[in-house]
Amino acid sequence: MKLTGREKSALLMEGITTFILLLLLNLSIIVLANQAIHTNQALSDAIFQIKKAVTLGPNNFHLMSWQRVFTVMMLVFDALVIYWRLIRRYHQMQLSHVIAELHYIADGHFEHRIPFTLRGDLQRVILSINALVDSTVQSMAEERRIENSKDELITNVSHDLRTPLTSIIGYLGLIENKQYQKPEQVLKYTHTAYDKAKQMQVLVEDLFEYTKMRQTSTPLSIHQIDMGQMLDQLAASFELEAEKKQIQISVKTEPVPLMMDADAEKLSRVFNNLISNALKYGKGASTIWLRARQHGPEVVIQVANNGTPIPNAALHQLFDRFYRVEESRNTATGGTGLGLAIAQSIVQRHGGYIYARSNAKRTAFIMHLPVQQGQKLKPQEKEKK
Repeated sequence: MKLTGREKSALLMEGITTFILLLLLNLSIIVLANQAIHTNQALSDAIFQIKKAVTLGPNNFHLMSWQRVFTVMMLVFDALVIYWRLIRRYHQMQLSHVIAELHYIADGHFEHRIPFTLRGDLQRVILSINALVDSTVQSMAEERRIENSKDELITNVSHDLRTPLTSIIGYLGLIENKQYQKPEQVLKYTHTAYDKAKQMQVLVEDLFEYTKMRQTSTPLSIHQIDMGQMLDQLAASFELEAEKKQIQISVKTEPVPLMMDADAEKLSRVFNNLISNALKYGKGASTIWLRARQHGPEVVIQVANNGTPIPNAALHQLFDRFYRVEESRNTATGGTGLGLAIAQSIVQRHGGYIYARSNAKRTAFIMHLPVQQGQKLKPQEKEKK
């Protein structure tokens, strides 16, 4: 840390003032000591005997002048006092600079960091302050992100509820006002209103499931399950739908049986969503692969298909709530946009993580789950990208 010219002058004046005061103190002590020795013969004789008895070096040099010895001792003492005073004053100036920087940051300049490199405890204070500012900035950014996410949630829910609700009110209004000519029209209006009400019900149920899974207080029903058996049952439940689209579902697990701790009902929700999406959006696919393999303390599960790939720009947004690759929010081409967000929340509640990979050959959703509950897995750097 560089001192300003004013601070350097202050340090110089501090040193000069201290030196003058110590010099006056030394002279006063010497004068008083001389007066005491000259007025006390016994003390003078004692000092003379001590000087004769004390010798230095190989030549037995005698210290015949006590004033010289005392002067040297006082000069050393004075130098130490001046050094201590200057260092103390310098540290005070450093602290003043740190406090000024802290006030500058507190005024709203959160992009600023204290740039000083000092020694000792003050450097640890600076590092702690910079780390605290970094943490505060991250918390503020996270808070803004959450606030924006809440606004987006309200907007999306309002949109997805308003559209079917408008249709329901419109068709029921036609019936209420008897604006129909045949009984068949009444059945058509009520059927349309019923379909729209079911859409609203699906959205509300998905939203409830999403918020429930986001709450860490919601308990999981953990039991030991055979993952291979679960995947076989899921493949059988989707067999008819897959046959209609001429898609084959292939299941493979290693080892057999593959035992792990999990909430079977919640994981079934994840797999149902991923397989349904593969059947619905994997246009041109001929195969859906369900793969599970144990790697040490974790199980890696893949739900993949060889259909139309997902655009790279959409891969990292797939698990955002209400996000759809098809952006029109048309229920005929997309769901509520909560399915993958719910799947991610369920996987995270199990201590695992999920991500997607897609290219021209294969689109895969990959889950890493701990074999035993209580563990928490962290994604590798290559899996974050």
